Amino acid sequence: MNRIALIGSGNAFFKDEGIGLYAAKYLKENYTFEPGVDIVDGGTLGFGLMPLLQEYDEVLIVNTASDEDVPAGTVTVRDCDTFLEGSLIKKTANEVEIAEMLQICSLTGNMAETSVISIVPDDIISVEVGLSAPLRAAWERYIETITARLAHAGVVCTKRSDDGVTLETILETFAAPSVALGRGF
Repeated sequence: MNRIALIGSGNAFFKDEGIGLYAAKYLKENYTFEPGVDIVDGGTLGFGLMPLLQEYDEVLIVNTASDEDVPAGTVTVRDCDTFLEGSLIKKTANEVEIAEMLQICSLTGNMAETSVISIVPDDIISVEVGLSAPLRAAWERYIETITARLAHAGVVCTKRSDDGVTLETILETFAAPSVALGRGF
């Protein structure tokens, strides 16, 4: 059985750049997966994620990818080779490190089948936990794209029947994490 990891990547303190983290947390709280999927808070680990690309059979990285040619909120799914061949605009340290980590790992010959599910950010400058209007509008589509990619990998994604955890609650958790209150990833 393939071991699958979904890595939420980004920096929650720079508004839209945190969407990969928010999506991973949202999926962790609101869905069940069969077979299981390890959901990882990749934060801004960049090169620190390299072992995961070598330990798992399949890895999905969810993040932002700046692109001045398409509107904010545009969602793309790329395999590693396509992601690296594209004309990447790297506006954040995290975008740079993810691309460089994938380039290095692809040279080792020991790397998981990797997909990058990205959304074009609108605001990666403001120092605040939140999402811009274009990314809020694209939120459901982003989540649906991620679950569709997991389904493509053979994972059944089932939304829990309870009320679940809302995007707003996820944002509040990242804005005020607390170990004592169990608020964190």
